[in-house]
Amino acid sequence: MKSIVSLTNILKKILPSPFSIAVLLTYLTFVLALWLTPNKTGEPHFFALTGYWAKGFWELLTFSMQMMLILVLGYVLALTKPVNLLINKLSSNITTTASAAFWVTLLTLVFSFLNWGLGLIFGAVFARKLAESFSERKLKLNYPLIGAAGYSGLMVWHGGFSGSAPLKVAEQGHFLADKIGVIPMSETILSPMNVAASITLLVLLPVVMFYFARKNQGDRVDIKSKADEKAKPIEVSGADKLDYARWFSILLGFTFLITAIYLAVQSGDLSFINLNFINFTLFTLGILFTPNIHTFTSYVSKSIGAASGILIQFPLYAGIMGIMKYSGLFLVFTDFFVNISNSTTLPLFTLISAGMVNFFVPSGGGQWAVQGPVIVEAARQLGTPVSKIIMALAYGDEWTNMLQPFWALPLLGITGLKAKQIVPYTFVLFLAGGVVFTLMLLIF
Repeated sequence: MKSIVSLTNILKKILPSPFSIAVLLTYLTFVLALWLTPNKTGEPHFFALTGYWAKGFWELLTFSMQMMLILVLGYVLALTKPVNLLINKLSSNITTTASAAFWVTLLTLVFSFLNWGLGLIFGAVFARKLAESFSERKLKLNYPLIGAAGYSGLMVWHGGFSGSAPLKVAEQGHFLADKIGVIPMSETILSPMNVAASITLLVLLPVVMFYFARKNQGDRVDIKSKADEKAKPIEVSGADKLDYARWFSILLGFTFLITAIYLAVQSGDLSFINLNFINFTLFTLGILFTPNIHTFTSYVSKSIGAASGILIQFPLYAGIMGIMKYSGLFLVFTDFFVNISNSTTLPLFTLISAGMVNFFVPSGGGQWAVQGPVIVEAARQLGTPVSKIIMALAYGDEWTNMLQPFWALPLLGITGLKAKQIVPYTFVLFLAGGVVFTLMLLIF
């Protein structure tokens, strides 16, 4: 316990901001690619890598917009009266940091297993609302620990029902279908190994956070709700009255709602639950739960500042991905671990390599697209079940999310916390998750 506390205190002192981390990772990736990858062009390698970085810099614009919307719309939803009433009901019986840590972790894990985007925004909003509730009741709260609890869902997402790799290989005609065929979810997400791993994490992580919260209850917090800010009354006339008309917002809200239901029914299965659909649903609920269009847009204005981190940092990570992908640095990491593996150790080394790559390219789908062909071929040659290797990559990808603050940007924006405040506690989750994933890959 003392050694972990000492280590977390060190992390608090030395960990820079998420933006600085992205900058440092950019330079580190550039140096590694310059050193470890061959020059594929006729120009100097330095300038070739610069070109790869610039090429990748703009490749996540669509994804960046999706993530900004999920943050802003989720924040808007958190400001509405129905959601406030629901979360107040959930938090009314929570009076200590320990109980808050337990419930935030447990519910965030459950929602994230169902869908990573849903879990990400729920964890952030629940953590924020609990802080507001504790502030109002003048109770002590370790807010950074609760923020870390709200981020815990990123530890289980890739083994859940929105996991990129297992869902991709379950599709007809996926890009590796000619080598491995179609692998159903019964062999990946619903396999005995993953069910055991998921249940263990659902039980263990809330208990771990509860234990650490009991050791450090924190101090009183002063967190005000943005919904409590009173707008100045203004005179409305002419066509501006539409912005304040309840019937107009209901009309728009039901248009969204009918469309969302149609898209869900048309799909015939759960494949419709993706980032676009989650954003569409958040937009729908935001319109329906606010009194009028003016209130909705004012909530958007209050929330938009929280998305600044995503806006400015995603291009940096896209540039890193460009260097990793176009220079072949992805394959250098993967090939190293594959070459020193046997049928028993390959899943463990896949876990480690995927965890390393996740630091540089925190994208589960992108990681599978590049690492997938290499680890699948290694599994076939060494006689390791391909389904197990797929889940080993998924575990590695989600495991190091606890140290990589990239996906914490929405949570940091909503809660107002800093990365250095939550990482000491997510590091504890990282240690616990590492033990669970290693044991599961060895036992099954």
